[in-house]
Amino acid sequence: MNIGTLGAGTVAQAIARHAVAHGHHVLLSNSRGPDSLAAVVRDLGPLASAGTPEEAASAELVVLAVGWPQIPQAVAALPAFDGRIVIDATNQFADPPSHAKAVDLGDLTGSEFVAAHLPGARVVKAFNSLYGKYIAADPRHPAGRQVLFLAGDDPDAVSTVSDLASEFGFAPVGLGSLREGGRLMQLGGPLSGLHVLKQD
Repeated sequence: MNIGTLGAGTVAQAIARHAVAHGHHVLLSNSRGPDSLAAVVRDLGPLASAGTPEEAASAELVVLAVGWPQIPQAVAALPAFDGRIVIDATNQFADPPSHAKAVDLGDLTGSEFVAAHLPGARVVKAFNSLYGKYIAADPRHPAGRQVLFLAGDDPDAVSTVSDLASEFGFAPVGLGSLREGGRLMQLGGPLSGLHVLKQD
């Protein structure tokens, strides 16, 4: 599978490392340009490359992993998604470096906000409720596999992301729609930051 990332921070790199370890091609992008990612790409190996956000957004599956305030600008000029899958790994931190305050979206979930900015995309909320170090680590532990919560409105898209997460070694747990499941997973929800292992 060809995977693109919008953002190349801790979470995007962790997902990319799992992906290349399982034979997937990953194209990382950020707002600073491909040259700024040369060291990251070298570290990830030959299945990784760097490109523009437009190139990353054209992949079969796209990971959105930018700071919350940057979302509108990061996706504004992207080509139409035409039914391709976007993993929304974001959290609605008003000031991402401090993690001190959440943006009030009223009745909307963070997932619904993101989906509204990605017309034509099949959005699956995933990888947002875990700290980056737990995403980066081997999800297989002696006591079980790291649980990964997912939510989405398109069952086929959720199934695709679930299968990919299982391949990485996670234990995916679907929570339903972007509205109901997304509310459980998002910042301030009961599953946000919950580190759980599934016994095998």
